[in-house]
Amino acid sequence: MAEATLPPGYPTSWEADVVLRDGTVASVRPIRPDDGDALQRFHNAQSDESIYLRFFAPLRRLSDADVLRFTHVDYVDRVALVVTMREEIIGVGRFDRLDARSAEVAFNISDHYQGKGIGSVLLEHLAAIARDLGIARFTAEVLPQNRKMLAVFSDAGYEVARRIEDGVVEVGFDIEPTDRSRAVEMSREHRAEAQSLRALLTPQTIAVVGASRRTDTFGGQLLDRLLESKFAGRVVPVNPHVKRLRRLTCYPTVSAVPGTVDLAIVAVPAPAVLEVVDECAEAGVKSLLVVSAGFAEESPGGAALQVELVRRARGAGMRVIGPNSFGIINNDPEVRLNATLAPTLPPPGRLGLFAQSGALGIAVLASAARRNLGISTFGSAGNRADVSGNDFMQYWIDDDATEAVGLYLESMGNPRKFSRIARKLALIKPVIVVKSGVSRFGVPPGHTVRETKARPEVFSAMLKQAGVIRVENVHQLFDIAQLVVHQPLPAGDRVAIVGNSAALGALTADACTSWGLTVAHGPVCLASEASAEDFRAALDRAFEDPGVDSVVSCFIPPLATGDEQVAAAVRDASAASDKPCVATFLGLRGVDDGHSSVKGTGGDVRAIPVYAMPEDAVRALAAATRYGQWRSRDQGTPVAPVGINRRIAEDVVGTVLSVSPTGRRLTHDEATALLAAYGVDVWGQHEVETVEDAVAAAEELGYPVVLKSVAPMVRHQGGSGGVRVDLVNEHEVRTAWASLSERLAPLQADRFVVQKMASPGVACVVTSDEDPLFGPVIGFSVAGLPTELLDDVAHRIPPLTDVTVSELISSIKAAPVLHGYRGQTPVHRAALADLIARVSVLADDMPEIASLVLNPVNAHPGGVEVLGAEITLAPAPRRMDPGRRSLT
Repeated sequence: MAEATLPPGYPTSWEADVVLRDGTVASVRPIRPDDGDALQRFHNAQSDESIYLRFFAPLRRLSDADVLRFTHVDYVDRVALVVTMREEIIGVGRFDRLDARSAEVAFNISDHYQGKGIGSVLLEHLAAIARDLGIARFTAEVLPQNRKMLAVFSDAGYEVARRIEDGVVEVGFDIEPTDRSRAVEMSREHRAEAQSLRALLTPQTIAVVGASRRTDTFGGQLLDRLLESKFAGRVVPVNPHVKRLRRLTCYPTVSAVPGTVDLAIVAVPAPAVLEVVDECAEAGVKSLLVVSAGFAEESPGGAALQVELVRRARGAGMRVIGPNSFGIINNDPEVRLNATLAPTLPPPGRLGLFAQSGALGIAVLASAARRNLGISTFGSAGNRADVSGNDFMQYWIDDDATEAVGLYLESMGNPRKFSRIARKLALIKPVIVVKSGVSRFGVPPGHTVRETKARPEVFSAMLKQAGVIRVENVHQLFDIAQLVVHQPLPAGDRVAIVGNSAALGALTADACTSWGLTVAHGPVCLASEASAEDFRAALDRAFEDPGVDSVVSCFIPPLATGDEQVAAAVRDASAASDKPCVATFLGLRGVDDGHSSVKGTGGDVRAIPVYAMPEDAVRALAAATRYGQWRSRDQGTPVAPVGINRRIAEDVVGTVLSVSPTGRRLTHDEATALLAAYGVDVWGQHEVETVEDAVAAAEELGYPVVLKSVAPMVRHQGGSGGVRVDLVNEHEVRTAWASLSERLAPLQADRFVVQKMASPGVACVVTSDEDPLFGPVIGFSVAGLPTELLDDVAHRIPPLTDVTVSELISSIKAAPVLHGYRGQTPVHRAALADLIARVSVLADDMPEIASLVLNPVNAHPGGVEVLGAEITLAPAPRRMDPGRRSLT
């Protein structure tokens, strides 16, 4: 429907594409008045039992009045959503407000789509919408035999109360998210999106649309790669001008292919792609791999074509990887899928790889192959119009064939979701990311990315918060991958160095020191004429040392012993230990997988990562060590401050934006009220225009007091240029007034307030900024020069845990002044952490808060005091990772 014909108040922000339980895609949107015929068709297709369970009566056909009532809603007190696939309604969910804080909810799911989780999706979306509209509780009336609908409520993670009245089960539950409801929602999202990738990576039948006799075409090359890899399933070429290709029957269209097609590889010119998509939709194809170029990477017209491609594919329930994709690989011996243009493939292995562009895909695969580094699965998202790295990470969480993950990211469309999924994956498998930045300068053509106001440090903080190992280039990615895939994680940072060159040993030790590792054993330098037994004995001593967590072996070609004998000695020693080992054989790089049997293992070899230079080996070992430390420590629990009244905060925000729809800076009283709703007390201040006003304010507050300028040009300057503190009587107030007025009046900065004098402490700054890309970003720093001059500010992205808050406080360079620097009494860290936690929850709950600055926050041994607060509101942006499942 064209936007101009949408009904008044139609909320387009409620529209979403979602992945169902079986991996197919459906669309969720508000119901519209023109849905009458579709709603009647949906109802007529239902069984008598389903109709009775929904309406408590044998309502075989909806009356015109019923259709009108169901399709005409106000999107405030009466809300209805429909789930569609191929433009047909397959589910309906609605709520009708009973009073200001409660509503009655009802669902009706197509008999033909039962078991796909549609009811759960509708409940999630309706609950999120209801919360935004101020509704806190859902009720429902369900017949006792409607077990499926009762399960939708009970399995959602809410605390559900039931009672039976007149043969009907009355259900009621608060819809404020709980830890359990969030966990249920994220688990369902994970399973669904992982299943959609599983269907793409493990197809039974593949149709190559655009297959050709010519080997210089994408279609011809892809067909050859599939056949050369001995794909375990069925390969079907599709070309209307050819009867047979590569001894295979060729079909004119996808619809003509007998049986079910799981994956269609589309390799036709861009203008012909939409026709192919429609054919695939008609044939019931499950997934599309579009290698065709000529979309958003080339022109605005191509961008429009790309949008339409995704719309049609998702509308038919299909996931799309591409367009402009380099392809996918699944090295599982039971699948043997190579649907790429790569001339060289890495061997089967345990590393999952993801790259976006085709050119980088070729480079990544070629580099892995040169190193003998095996991969499990590989995907190239191309223009990332649908399937992204987030989807691949969802798949790799449960993939037993993958032990570590590497991602080469040229852009990131949904950092909040990336952070959430990456953290879950990183808790069980290393995640290594190459990403140079998140500015608009680094976004390749064809990628849709919101511009960010955040500094690059925010992106780095997000990755660190998620436990991701960030590297600068693909070589570093593979340096780390070949270690974490083939060796155990280090238990600590103590390193042994064994080699046959004093210079090389010293270089290795220096590298360890620079990367924060402790040399606890060695460097041990063997003579150039040492035998293989000497090498083995020295390595055994290093591995057996209880003060060693990992071993670095570094050798130049020895005089009396062959290279292979040295390599065998390293493999033998490493195989007998549970400590990781990295090796430097000058000039070599890659994975030594043990072509000769390791003694006592029967040939079962633990491969050794080999590096051309010791600096590379140590850098990889340091990254693995930091990751192991992150994974082994307590991850904390989500912050949940007590004493929060979200409704009051919503009232403050709603009142301001109803008067100022475009937003504005809050007054001191408004900011105080908003923060008070989240348990943050802001000290009062008296604006004064004359010295007499200042004296009167000081008498009212009680001495000692502070007199300070609130002019923007001096408000945040370090030093005492705009403030006079510890004024203990009227004379000092008048003297301070005269001093500040004389200095600031010529600058038109003589706007003053009087405030109670705080306890001696450390002035800090706590901030939150709503970023178009990241959502809320929490900042913390010590006020004054560390913030204004040295840019010593740390960032984290909500939701935070208690551990994350603690790390935020400790991560700034000025943190020692909080912990008792030079004999000072440490500040009350728990009170400071509680304040940051409250700000983070407020920012996460209220996207209308465009900017929040608490400055100064006086932290002292007895607690914290918020002495100043500035808050700016703006209309709520559409966050990239909303509180309901959605493909964005």
